[in-house]
Amino acid sequence: MPTIDVRPLQPSDREAWSSLWRGYLDFYRTERPPDIYDLLWERLLGSEPGDGHGLIARADGAPVGLAHYYFQRHGWYAEQVVYLQDLYAAPSARGTGVGRALIEAVYAAADAADCPRVYWTTEDNNAVARRLYDRIGELTPFIKYQRAI
Repeated sequence: MPTIDVRPLQPSDREAWSSLWRGYLDFYRTERPPDIYDLLWERLLGSEPGDGHGLIARADGAPVGLAHYYFQRHGWYAEQVVYLQDLYAAPSARGTGVGRALIEAVYAAADAADCPRVYWTTEDNNAVARRLYDRIGELTPFIKYQRAI
């Protein structure tokens, strides 16, 4: 197994991050225009309230995964919760522990901020990822709806 290192995104990661995020969007059969790449990158490195946080995973020095997460207020809890919005492991790195390492890094960031609750969503047919999620998280009975646009 490769040595996996997870750390916060740095400005020098832009090219590697862009490639990984493109792979993530391809996996979900969608795309975003270049200005959204720029905006998300700015927000992941920003310090404004509501800005996200980005992680990059490297296996033996090569970029192989990313995670984006956000701290949010919640109506049911005094402390914030953490929403893990994007999680991606490159196809060549799946099954090597990259996904687990990224989730555990988000858990560690949440714990450091006294936010014990971390949640995420995935497509119901994402069987490979769901095998990991079943081991590292708890499946809830909630179904996501969103406003039709």
